[in-house]
Amino acid sequence: MFGQVFKLILLLFLGSLIGSQIGDNPQRGAFGGVLFFAIGWAIFEQYKRNRLLKWLQNEDFQNRPSRVGDLGAVVDKVVRLNRRQLQENQQSSQRLDDFLSAIQASPNGVLLLDDQLRIEWCNQTAANHLGISMGKDVLQLIGNLVRDPLFSQYLREERVGEEVVILAPGSRPESTKKISLQLFRYGDGRRLLLSRDITQIEQAEVMRRDFVANVSHEIRTPLTVLAGFIETLLTLNVTEEERRGYLELMSQQSMRMQTLVNDLLTLSKLEGSPVPSKSEWTSLMVLWTQCEQEAKSLSNLLYPHNPQSITCEIGDSVKELDFSGSRNELLSAMTNLVSNAVRYTPEAGAIAVKLNLLDSGVLEFKVEDSGPGIAPEHIPRLTERFYRVDRSRSRESGGTGLGLAIVKHVAQRHDAQLSITSQLGKGSCFALRIPAERLRKV
Repeated sequence: MFGQVFKLILLLFLGSLIGSQIGDNPQRGAFGGVLFFAIGWAIFEQYKRNRLLKWLQNEDFQNRPSRVGDLGAVVDKVVRLNRRQLQENQQSSQRLDDFLSAIQASPNGVLLLDDQLRIEWCNQTAANHLGISMGKDVLQLIGNLVRDPLFSQYLREERVGEEVVILAPGSRPESTKKISLQLFRYGDGRRLLLSRDITQIEQAEVMRRDFVANVSHEIRTPLTVLAGFIETLLTLNVTEEERRGYLELMSQQSMRMQTLVNDLLTLSKLEGSPVPSKSEWTSLMVLWTQCEQEAKSLSNLLYPHNPQSITCEIGDSVKELDFSGSRNELLSAMTNLVSNAVRYTPEAGAIAVKLNLLDSGVLEFKVEDSGPGIAPEHIPRLTERFYRVDRSRSRESGGTGLGLAIVKHVAQRHDAQLSITSQLGKGSCFALRIPAERLRKV
């Protein structure tokens, strides 16, 4: 400011000096010179202001205007402020983009609704859950797009914060998909709608209930038998022979419960423990010998008067191999396959157990029996816990319904495959195939 005043005073002094040298009257000339230079100063200052105003109006802050004189400080300040504002806007825009990207990556659906329940924005997960389009359905009423009666009632009643479960659009009876929706308020009358696919959770809950029911049923039956025999022994006078018969039946039922509990513990351990290390090696011959002994012992126990024909064959190349993984788990899988064949093959039937190395280098443990066979519709479900084709037959033989479920888990934990083939009236074949990378030559 002081500099501007000094320049003006100097300019007027020069005007008066020059004007006094021109003309006949020095005083009038000096006044004219001062007036001329003052008007020129005012015009030039107005010119600079006009350029500055035009620059501000055009908002061309990237290009600094020239010839603005002392107003350059103002221009520099405006440029700096604009540059700072641009940086802040870019940062805010980047944060918003990152936030939206995070919501897009969320496994849960997110919909933003206005005060009329029209869609303002949604992520792709929500679009997939509700069968809507992120582009063409913007500003559409959510109630017109999701026509489920439960959801319509939920919106009418505005049960904010509560959860409503609907069938996903396009669900079929054989493969239903369930979506959980929750509505929340935010901002000035707006709504936040969250969606979540709970199909697997619902299936897990059904499996849990079925599992508890099956376990309760399997344990209740032998407990009922035991309680009945105990009450009989306590209240009635029985002969020594009858007492011995009752105790034998009680022993069988207690062994059945013990087997069930052991299988449950094995299955729980398989589902909850880490995958076996590949650094643990076990001789296949050791596992084979133990499996062969258990197969023949079980057959003799179940059919002492008319034993089954059990043949066990092992390839010469397998005898020199070690297996990488859990010794106990593989033995459990092998013995479960063999015991299933023994239990479901009638007396005098034939069972063939083979352990060979295939041409591809895969180890195959195969159990073939001459039992009643399995209908094709049952085969996909055989590895489900407690699933049985013939419940009465399994109870007679002492099966728990968990053996093939254990085999399936062992196979998954060792990168192996379980193959099941069967034909009604001609028997079944169960094959456990272990990849070559889990084998080594001694």
